[in-house]
Amino acid sequence: MVWDLLKLPKRKQASDKKIISALETIAGFTPKNLELYRLATLHSSIAKEGKNGFKESNERLEYLGDAILGAAVADFLFKKFPFKDEGFLTEIRSRIVNRESLNLLAKKIGIGSIVQFDQKNAQLQQVILGNTLEALVGAIYLDKGYLKCKHFVINKLIIPHYDLDQLINVSSNFKSKLIEWGQREGKEVRFEIVSVQKGKLHKEFTAQVFVADEEMSTGFGNSKKKAEQDAAFKTCEKLNIIQKVEVK
Repeated sequence: MVWDLLKLPKRKQASDKKIISALETIAGFTPKNLELYRLATLHSSIAKEGKNGFKESNERLEYLGDAILGAAVADFLFKKFPFKDEGFLTEIRSRIVNRESLNLLAKKIGIGSIVQFDQKNAQLQQVILGNTLEALVGAIYLDKGYLKCKHFVINKLIIPHYDLDQLINVSSNFKSKLIEWGQREGKEVRFEIVSVQKGKLHKEFTAQVFVADEEMSTGFGNSKKKAEQDAAFKTCEKLNIIQKVEVK
């Protein structure tokens, strides 16, 4: 590993050392296949086209990591709550892996220090950290295998950073909760999809919530429904309709 780093340009060496140091802090291990982690931190905004005409970014790893993360969380919840039904388990899992929650978690554990993106877009980092965390999960899965990756998800992400009791006590249908609040308060609640970004594997929707024609919050997701729920969630917190769920 050290010999391989010495072969690289100094700028690349510094970048790789930062990735290795971050992984040792975040995940507690040194990577075997460093190239996977380089790719996991590379956002499409600065990806370059290769000889095969394909722009390599972390989108494929994000797709894989999303599935592995969901499976690891499902495994954990299935064993943690042996007498709860499928609906309960699905709801709690969605609260852990929703876009806003993953963005907050990724920011908390330091993903922002290693993600590579177009620095000219200052707001981009706020919405891609969760995606980068998913890509990192995908990289760990490929580099270390499922069991090691599941250990990372449970022992480095869920247990230290989520209050399960708090998650259980918060309703997850934030859009309905916000609309019901608006009806009680006599205020119109309106949702708008303001942009749709097309990636190679999925679309990224951006939704905004307006209360009495006042813009309240912006949400993101890979479907219209998820983006609206994310925006509604942020608005519910802002208006104190729900107790704020925080990453510890």
